[in-house]
Amino acid sequence: MAIIELHGVDKVYGGAIDCPVLFNINLSFQEGSFSSLIGPSGSGKSTLLHLMGTLDRPTRGEVFVNGRRTEIMSRDQLAELRNEFIGFVFQFHYLLPEFTALENVMMPHWIRGDKNSDAAMRRANELFALAGILEVRDNLATRMSGGEQQRTAIVRALINEPRIVLADEPSGNLDTENTKIIYQLFRDINKRFGTTFVIVTHDRRIAEKTDRIVEIRDGRIVNDSSIA
Repeated sequence: MAIIELHGVDKVYGGAIDCPVLFNINLSFQEGSFSSLIGPSGSGKSTLLHLMGTLDRPTRGEVFVNGRRTEIMSRDQLAELRNEFIGFVFQFHYLLPEFTALENVMMPHWIRGDKNSDAAMRRANELFALAGILEVRDNLATRMSGGEQQRTAIVRALINEPRIVLADEPSGNLDTENTKIIYQLFRDINKRFGTTFVIVTHDRRIAEKTDRIVEIRDGRIVNDSSIA
């Protein structure tokens, strides 16, 4: 089953002069898949990820998430869809410095207004353990290393049990060892929970650890290949 679908998608940013970014994108991702989007800076890969995550709307074309056509939905409907189905991991962790790791992780759950905090707390502890950072769950964000902060951001992305995780250069600020840890964590989560991953990276070595590579250049898909 395709959990993300894009049909004939164009994206143009308007201003004094129109700036076309994406051209006639036709793409889908199966539920439970583990894929990467690669391309040079300015190729349109982050824009494409934002369209899939409903953070932006296409200029033309259709985007479906879990069978729902997103570009015709209201802002409130999109916010609800994101909170229910999609987790985001960015290059910068965006943790709130005045809160602990656990409080940062629980924030999306509290925003959703779910009353079952005990179950969410158990899930948070399970995810902290899976990420190998259970011992820092009560640390302020400023009292953690860069790798611990990014792993906390990943746990936060997973707290509401999303079916999709969209990651935009998630290891861009990390050293080689922490990069390996992050991608192994993604793979473990994909296998354990069946979570769909789409990872934006400019590094082909990282992309080759995924099961499928979609390459974008100048706003167009130039290659789409599965890795044996």
